[in-house]
Amino acid sequence: MKRVTSLVVGMVLFVPGVQGGIRLLADRDNAGILDWMPGGFPAQLSSYALMVLVGALLAGWGRKKVA
Repeated sequence: MKRVTSLVVGMVLFVPGVQGGIRLLADRDNAGILDWMPGGFPAQLSSYALMVLVGALLAGWGRKKVA
């Protein structure tokens, strides 16, 4: 069950991270769910990149163990 949870949490982090990063690159004024975050564009973009990285690692780990 822990591995399935890891897979789901990884996907939940990965999808908004990718979508938010693309949105931020297309329109710098539209930060999505990280609009509240101080630091502006660099901090928001790096946070989305971190979400993608952590999500991919968790989903990959969970998928290897589940399949």
